[in-house]
Amino acid sequence: MLRVLVNGALGRMGCEVVKTVLNAEDMELVGAVDCTPELCHIAGKQITVTDNLASALEKTKPDIVVDFTRPNVVMANLRIILQHKVNAVVGTTGFTPEDLAELDLLAQENQTGILIAPNFALGAILMMKMACEAAKYFPQVEIIELHHDQKLDAPSGTAVLTAQKLAEVRGSNIQQGHPNEVERLAGARGANFEGMRIHSVRLPGFVASQEIIFGSSGETLKIRNDSINRECYMPGVMLGCHKIIGVKGLIYGLDKLLD
Repeated sequence: MLRVLVNGALGRMGCEVVKTVLNAEDMELVGAVDCTPELCHIAGKQITVTDNLASALEKTKPDIVVDFTRPNVVMANLRIILQHKVNAVVGTTGFTPEDLAELDLLAQENQTGILIAPNFALGAILMMKMACEAAKYFPQVEIIELHHDQKLDAPSGTAVLTAQKLAEVRGSNIQQGHPNEVERLAGARGANFEGMRIHSVRLPGFVASQEIIFGSSGETLKIRNDSINRECYMPGVMLGCHKIIGVKGLIYGLDKLLD
């Protein structure tokens, strides 16, 4: 039985993780943490949510912490988790390269594993794999990501990871659009990543969607993934929990555990 603590347990994703762990035959929910202590009912069970992560780690001694918190607090959380020699599966986004380097070193020093995945939907992982194959033949590409209007960061971690992977295949400095084009409104052409454009949409009604559009002479190719609800992320989260045990250091991207 994997002993699991959920950090950010009262958030949209956190609640879904709590419910999934409670229903898993090979997992035990040993703790739930959020910024506000609360007694709540999830999946028909009474859950005590506390607000002190370090205390919860010492009291419950989990094998793994699943963290779906916020970009402004996640680094502090992960330092605490790794220093307690506990493995982590993280769905929070907004990390800098310096953050990732720090976490990799901290995990190795404490002989623990940490998985940071911008997206846990298996369909999104396949979307990126297919896009990398397409980029060998269609180097001109733009990314449109669409999320609910409460998402705090833009572009999404999935869009950034997709762009990073595409850049490895297609290279950079590929001309897209007219070289003398003018933005009449700042940002109209989206963010520029290695010559690719990333566009972020924030509207109520979306959960998470991404479309990758490739263009060539006389044709376009579109690869799209739509997350209809947050249940679609749970198989990936559970897979990450099982796979990260025994790893030492940082794994960035769920796809690294699927190869």
